[in-house]
Amino acid sequence: MTMNAQVLIIGGGAMGVSLLYHLAKEGWSDVVLTEKNDLTHGSTWHAAGLCTHFAHNPTIQELRATSVRLYRDILPEETGDTCGFHRSGAMRITTNPDRMDEFAHVAGLSRFTGYDLQLITRDDVERLHPLARTEGLLGGIYEPDDGHVDPTLATNAMAKVARSKGATILRQNPVVAIRHEGDHWIVETAREVIRARHIVNAAGTWGWEVGHMMGLNIPSVPVLHQYLVTDTVPAVADRIAAGLPELPMIRDPEESWYVRQERDGLILGPYEKDAQPWSVDGVPPGFGAELMPPDLDRVEHIILAAMARIPALETGGVKSVVNGPITFTPDANPLIGPAHGLPNAWLLTGSSMGVMEGGGAGWFLAHWMTHGAPPMDALAVDSRRFGPWADRDYRVKKAVECFGLQFGVHYPHEERPAARGKRTSALHDRMLARGAVMGAAHGWERPNWFSDHPGDEGRLTFRRANWFPHVAREVATVTDAVGLADLSVFSKFEVTGPDARAYVDSLGANRAPKEGRIGLTHALTPAGGTQAEFTVSALPGGSFYLTSAAAAEEMDEDLLRARAAGFDVTITNLTEKWGAIGLMGPKSRAVLSSLTDADLGPSFPWLSVREIAVAGIPVRALRVSYIGELGWELHARREDMPALFDALEAAGKPQGLGYFGAYAMNAMRLEKGYRAWGADFTTERTPAETGAGAMIRPEGRDFIGRDALLARMEDEGRWEMVLLSLASGDVDPFYSHVVMQGGAPVGVVTSAAYGHRTGQALALAYLRRRGLREGLTVEILGRPYAATVLDTPPFDPANERMKA
Repeated sequence: MTMNAQVLIIGGGAMGVSLLYHLAKEGWSDVVLTEKNDLTHGSTWHAAGLCTHFAHNPTIQELRATSVRLYRDILPEETGDTCGFHRSGAMRITTNPDRMDEFAHVAGLSRFTGYDLQLITRDDVERLHPLARTEGLLGGIYEPDDGHVDPTLATNAMAKVARSKGATILRQNPVVAIRHEGDHWIVETAREVIRARHIVNAAGTWGWEVGHMMGLNIPSVPVLHQYLVTDTVPAVADRIAAGLPELPMIRDPEESWYVRQERDGLILGPYEKDAQPWSVDGVPPGFGAELMPPDLDRVEHIILAAMARIPALETGGVKSVVNGPITFTPDANPLIGPAHGLPNAWLLTGSSMGVMEGGGAGWFLAHWMTHGAPPMDALAVDSRRFGPWADRDYRVKKAVECFGLQFGVHYPHEERPAARGKRTSALHDRMLARGAVMGAAHGWERPNWFSDHPGDEGRLTFRRANWFPHVAREVATVTDAVGLADLSVFSKFEVTGPDARAYVDSLGANRAPKEGRIGLTHALTPAGGTQAEFTVSALPGGSFYLTSAAAAEEMDEDLLRARAAGFDVTITNLTEKWGAIGLMGPKSRAVLSSLTDADLGPSFPWLSVREIAVAGIPVRALRVSYIGELGWELHARREDMPALFDALEAAGKPQGLGYFGAYAMNAMRLEKGYRAWGADFTTERTPAETGAGAMIRPEGRDFIGRDALLARMEDEGRWEMVLLSLASGDVDPFYSHVVMQGGAPVGVVTSAAYGHRTGQALALAYLRRRGLREGLTVEILGRPYAATVLDTPPFDPANERMKA
């Protein structure tokens, strides 16, 4: 028998059932969920049920906050049944000054997002959690609206509502095969064949296996996590008898444990540094609602540390030990969104906090599926943020690292060391030999900055970093002489064919540039937000060369191919096959002209592209600059890059050539007020709101999001991005700082750095109300700093240097 469905969801944990619930509420009643065993089997049923608002990213925070509202308020009202949600509140405590900086940063971001997270003192900890000892504590952060939920009750409540709206749930029905035919997915299960327009992998513990059936490599790994439940703890029982409120959940990230009240006892959950991956290449066929034997020796040191902080733990015997798998991705965020390269295939898996994030994750993906775009910026969760380079070795090493750093400090500019070197440019060894300190960008190794000392690394801090003077020197080299950068991490695509111009012209808010010219176009969501940003070079013969951010490679390739429907074009991904060098600075023309016969004068103006020979090497030369200096991007085949680099370096040394990395580039682009995709440009805001109104040319063209964009451009409630100069002294801003006016949050910083050419700390920020100029401050690590809106970029506002 064949069953037809609009959507088939594979997996009946909190994530999958949440999607079923939210799709049904959106009116998609022809939705089927199939579950291998029973609902909640795998990880959901044995979860501790913790729910929090604490997060370093607004989207992750909203997933968690949506889950709280759903479990606490919405589902009980819809079903008449409780989800077992306890609004106990929660706190995180610390002995680490850097952690207090982290807490201050998260509290500031939460002021903007509207969630009440409060910095607390040691005395506050003692008042809020009388069972905790406070010796050595610096303080913490308190989350009054946090709590915990019964995972089974919450999942079954969502299932109840979904069924009442026409959704179907098939239990004890494992998937055995998946294939795509025509416009549908054909999924063979133990009981029947299901023919679906959309398929969603929400398989959690089995996510990798279901992905394998779909033809995908899902970068998630089950990792064993233990927690122990105590018998009666007398101090807790005494509080209950006295009618006192439930104790807040307490986490000590330095010692890597959490404790929450469970009736008249306590639950203690440790996270050891040496995580234990489980069933990496396939879960045992009979596994469902089983647990592993206890292995408390692995976590004994953490248990002892927790008992030292909460002595009452010692007074309750161990009632039970839960040891079961939870899934980790390489960055510990869930995989939500389209599956790369597959039509109408989606992922909703990989969450190590499936109950905490599940209610919101289902809402997020349901909106994406029904509206054609996510409800918020999706970069932190988009399933395409990992490519084929995220192989078995990578996903296992990163899962172990993420588990061990579950409570790690989230520093700005942090570069975690596990599983590095998956993608290297042809210039990688040359960059290292010249002192490059590498960072990771979509699997690539990319120079962040250059040091005089081999093996040097950036010191992790929320304050001014040790690379500050090195970046200042790189900026000075580019400003006064000429700098060279390896830009090979760019995503690179070529568009050819009879319809190439018509296709590129339909791609986004800007027109296709004329032959030999370069333009910038923003592809939009149906709601008019910025989905992608491409630098578009119109080549001789009618073809086009598009470059975009490294992290956008899979997302942009999907977009380009999807929007090519109806056009006679060929799209080729050149990211691995081509490299790029940035040659920037007032002496860049002198260096380049010594190696080419091409005219680099007025016939090769700013924002133009030529195919030339440099030292005899065929080069696609783009006269563009992201940093505000005269310069060229020189794109060439990967195999030609070393020789091109050597020739440029030899010719540049007499001109004072040096090297610059991503940190210097970021600082210089902010001095020009240039926006960056993924930080400043997001799906939530239109290009006009972000400050790219000059590149919106809708006349005589149709493109996705056009009407919504034009309507939002007239909306009085639209936001405004501004460039701010901050009086922050030696505290350098970075991102996600709240902008305040008159004691109220009015905006948020999206990217920031110290501008060495201008001697100013600079920040790009969205303001919720246009025209705000007076009395603005930016809160950095809990302290307000005066902010001045700059109406023009502080460095070369007339672009004289770039056009020289």
